Amino acid sequence: MKLRPARSVRSIHSQAWARYSVKKPRKNYIKALPHTSLLIFKMGVNKPGYDLVLTLTSNQYVQLRSNSLEAARQVANKYLERELINDYFLRLLPYPHSVIREKKRATGAGADRISQGMSLSFGGPSSVAARVKEGQTVLELKTVSSNKNIAREALSRASKKLSGTYNITIRPLETKSG
Repeated sequence: MKLRPARSVRSIHSQAWARYSVKKPRKNYIKALPHTSLLIFKMGVNKPGYDLVLTLTSNQYVQLRSNSLEAARQVANKYLERELINDYFLRLLPYPHSVIREKKRATGAGADRISQGMSLSFGGPSSVAARVKEGQTVLELKTVSSNKNIAREALSRASKKLSGTYNITIRPLETKSG
């Protein structure tokens, strides 16, 4: 079955009723956890010479599926690899914990008889998502200040893959001195 559009799951109406526990399997609301397409959270080289931090922060409370986070990570990393070879460090901060449930619906002739069932049922688990609050950082990018425009463009491209609106914040990197 095809993936539903992001607009069907991006808004958050209530708390998540999708608990999955390895230690207490009898208390699970769901029996099997869907796989996440997000496996890599840190890209580039984390070296001490960086002096600039760019962050992509959310302007609204939104739910982001793991495949959209993976798409944003890939588009930013691919652009940075092409433009700045090993001169950046990119981190994806939210982790998709929340399980999204879908009630599968049949379409076509006679589908109304097949799709009858519980009217307000939870449905089965289909994917996982991260709940991002207003002002929460989604992507963090460290680089040198001469690469500021390239880094901003990479985060701008990544924001186009995510639901909601985002701000790109640029600030100098605080170095630890002691």
